[in-house]
Amino acid sequence: MYSYLLIFHSFVRWLVLFFLLFTLIRCIRGIVFRKNFEKWDNLGRILLITFSHFQLILGFFLYFKSPIIRSFFQDPAGAFQISDLRFFAVIHISIMIISVVFLTIGSAISKRKKEDSEKFKNLFVWTLISIILILIAIPWPFSPFAHRPYIREF
Repeated sequence: MYSYLLIFHSFVRWLVLFFLLFTLIRCIRGIVFRKNFEKWDNLGRILLITFSHFQLILGFFLYFKSPIIRSFFQDPAGAFQISDLRFFAVIHISIMIISVVFLTIGSAISKRKKEDSEKFKNLFVWTLISIILILIAIPWPFSPFAHRPYIREF
């Protein structure tokens, strides 16, 4: 079960990244060309929040079932010396929680703005901060913190 959830978590990451980019591009388009906040903009915002929350829930399941995390909590002081353990037990989950909170705040504030330009600007800033945090916290194959493949296999 754990390995299947891990593969699914890895797959959903790409959906979250897609909707992050989609939302950023729509915001840039709205700001630069002074467009109205359309149904596609709102749908992108909603799907971004939905998939990011879903990904966070999957991450919590994995966190509490992970052999890496169990190993970390058996000897936290010693585990801090091992970058993979430190990354997944502390850094990855902390930054991802913060980024989803930022996305949620940005979405909620943007939704309540009256002016379309303000909706775009607000959503852009919060989404940009979140995507930077997420890109730092993803265990890319080239990451100095932890190395994982782009796509997990069965």
